[in-house]
Amino acid sequence: MIRYALPALLLASVLPVYAQSPAADVPLIERGKIFGNPSKTAAKISPDGKWLSWIAPRDGVLNVWVAPADKLSDARPLTDEKNRPIRNSFWSPDSNVVLFIQDKGGDENFLLYGVNVASGKQTNYTPFEKTRVQVLQISSKIKDRILVGVNNRDPRWHDVYSLELASGKLTLVQQNAGYGGFVADDNLKLRIAQKARDDGGATYYRISDGKIDTTPLAEVSLEDSQTTGPGAFTADGKTLYWIDSRNRNTAALVAQDVASGKATVIAEDTRADIGQPLFDERTGRVQAYTVNYLKQEYIPVDNSIKEDLAFLKKNTKGQFAVTSRTEAEDKWLVAVDPVTAPASTWLYDRKAKKLTQLYVSRPELDGAPLAAMHPQEIKSRDGLTLVSYLTLPKSVDANGSGKASKPVPMVLLVHGGPWARDGFGYNGYHQWLANRGYAVLSVNYRGSTGFGKKFISAGDLQWGRKMHDDLIDAVDWAVKNGVTTADKVAIMGGSYGGYATLAGLTFTPTTFACGVDIVGPSNLFTLLQTIPPYWEAGKQQFYKRMGDPTTDAGKALLKERSPLNFAADIQRPLLIGQGANDPRVNVRESEQIVAAMAAKNIPVTYVEFPDEGHGFARPVNNIAFNAVTENFLAKCLSGRAEPIGGALKASTAQVKHGAEFAPGLADAIK
Repeated sequence: MIRYALPALLLASVLPVYAQSPAADVPLIERGKIFGNPSKTAAKISPDGKWLSWIAPRDGVLNVWVAPADKLSDARPLTDEKNRPIRNSFWSPDSNVVLFIQDKGGDENFLLYGVNVASGKQTNYTPFEKTRVQVLQISSKIKDRILVGVNNRDPRWHDVYSLELASGKLTLVQQNAGYGGFVADDNLKLRIAQKARDDGGATYYRISDGKIDTTPLAEVSLEDSQTTGPGAFTADGKTLYWIDSRNRNTAALVAQDVASGKATVIAEDTRADIGQPLFDERTGRVQAYTVNYLKQEYIPVDNSIKEDLAFLKKNTKGQFAVTSRTEAEDKWLVAVDPVTAPASTWLYDRKAKKLTQLYVSRPELDGAPLAAMHPQEIKSRDGLTLVSYLTLPKSVDANGSGKASKPVPMVLLVHGGPWARDGFGYNGYHQWLANRGYAVLSVNYRGSTGFGKKFISAGDLQWGRKMHDDLIDAVDWAVKNGVTTADKVAIMGGSYGGYATLAGLTFTPTTFACGVDIVGPSNLFTLLQTIPPYWEAGKQQFYKRMGDPTTDAGKALLKERSPLNFAADIQRPLLIGQGANDPRVNVRESEQIVAAMAAKNIPVTYVEFPDEGHGFARPVNNIAFNAVTENFLAKCLSGRAEPIGGALKASTAQVKHGAEFAPGLADAIK
């Protein structure tokens, strides 16, 4: 059974000292300390408990490291990536190999690699071109192989293969004839296939003896499609767990008896969907689950780990997450996030009830003037509750009360997706912007996930309309509550957040003082034309929730919601960042709105990175764009900024247009 945990948070060395300055004189935190490489991150313990792995820099690039669990001083690098960082890894079930996926230049053609811990030999298990690999199932019983999905035959569909880890041999298990996904049991047998419906919903079918039944196991509507699906089988294959919102609003955790079909609700919460369960590593039975409304919390299902969760809650200073466990469940890795201090990762010995700190993520931030984050419930104009997160600069909230002593400029930071959510915890962008003197507000607008199917469906066909109204309502709330003033609010975000920025500057051209768009679509029609082929199964969901480009009504809607068609209305400064290899939001999305603005002599600054995709994975590139951003915002909002300096020269940034409109940029690229 695959059990993905949250990535382990970020080690300790010599710590810089920050003076405890008065609120009006908060030290400037170098952006490189926030957006540079962490010292360590994403730790995993091997199933047999003998090894620890993590991600850490090697010659300035994040790579996989490993050490005996009882002797971290013997740590050594396993990989030698020279350019693109490895961002996560996981263990083979036999504890002999550390596995990771990696693409090239952000193209999201992720291939699967493995490194033998003993020999150091690295293997590319899927040496194909233009292929995106999925890890489908890792078993607690079968140690020598796993199931993977490979779309090298047809880029739209992933065929299922059994991968022998020692030899690298791939054996076809199921050729995919148009199915969006598969669920396997702990014996690595495919048990369920999912097929997209024309209405945006999905049909699930049993698989028996390698054959897909024609009689549906379950039908899921469009409304339930993002909040319902089979999760995992118990090790004996007799129980199937679902996350299920059918016949309710928020998604419940449901156990279905395979033989009888009887379903039993294990957990539900009227405020939020049930989140990631914790499974017994040997039996596959649910031991606990998470609920994330304002903050995430663990709820035990039985007594097996009840005392452990209570111990961790009592003995950790901050929000904790169980990120990795041994097969014997005697050792856990626990990430602790205090928000106002750098996150840390700990080894928890269950028998001894002992926590041992392994590392601090960013020791250079220890003692830095990090700001508190405050959950907020904001009402939309039509009565929805928008769970939001506010961070205030210490200059107006020295004690972290969440109440500003006076209004300050604000950045509305909009999450991507849009079918995703903002949550509570350390957020580098919140800390960076608050340190520059801005209030930062992140809003879970309608369409965001985690708050039930009705909240998601309230965003259907509302790109640039009611979804945008929610953002405006949040700004109005901030003005009314003395956080900011109406004339000093910037909008910023990536992906859908980038679209929201463009929508803000076109559809409400005087609401925001300026905008920062990162990989945001400007033309929804061309966006849907260029979605990756492996998203084929979800295409109807895009059409039903955004607008259908195959109908006249859908074309008209997409046209009126596309900021590109209203570029002439932009009145406020705009900065755009884009990865040239982005497979989700094609580079054309940024190029075409820059061209439209340039044709009308409307100022816009455009920075492109030739070795990036949907966002900036390489720290030097992220730091470079943020250097431009903070100086751009300083001019717009009268905040403070660290000079650009040599940040751009250290990166691959190409300023394609408008260097003269961003302070310090023209000099930085000379």
